[in-house]
Amino acid sequence: MRDVLKSLFSSTTRIKLLSTFLLHPEQEYFIRELTRLLNEQINSVRRELENLKNIGLVRSRTRNRKKYFRVNLDFPLYSDLRNVFGKATQGETVVISEIKKLPGLKLLVLSGIFVGEDDRVDILLVGEVGKNEVEKILKRDPSLQNVKYSIFSLPDFLYRLNLKDKFIREIVEAPTHVVAYNTIQEEMSEAKAVVS
Repeated sequence: MRDVLKSLFSSTTRIKLLSTFLLHPEQEYFIRELTRLLNEQINSVRRELENLKNIGLVRSRTRNRKKYFRVNLDFPLYSDLRNVFGKATQGETVVISEIKKLPGLKLLVLSGIFVGEDDRVDILLVGEVGKNEVEKILKRDPSLQNVKYSIFSLPDFLYRLNLKDKFIREIVEAPTHVVAYNTIQEEMSEAKAVVS
């Protein structure tokens, strides 16, 4: 496994490919599509795909005279790598940065695809945030078109937290979920104290 890890993280192109494959496991890509998507040279992409294929992380198949690549879900370190890349990239994306700037946002929790898990929602937003604004931001990244999100007003969120609402608690308290923005830490602590 040491050789596998060494070969995984040795180039920028490979890191971009890993991020693409691990954060979008349902997708398959052909080489020219990847070069456009990642803004990398075709030879570099081809070489790194071959390296990832050799260690078993990526599989390929030919369809209509094009070679398509996708992540191998049976790769022994797939889940671990997906978690690593999910956590490493979630705070750096343009989309998440834009969401953080929404006026009225009080809390932003990333789960689901952002942390490499299959959750009921991928984004939890708390505050006076408009659905249209959120959807407008999400549409800027085609890979996020199927993102599931929930918006709660602050009073509703705190009320549900007080009631030990299972849905809210699972999102807020899961150790793998990422709190990307929080201005209501004190209110949340008080709500938890009431029910403890």
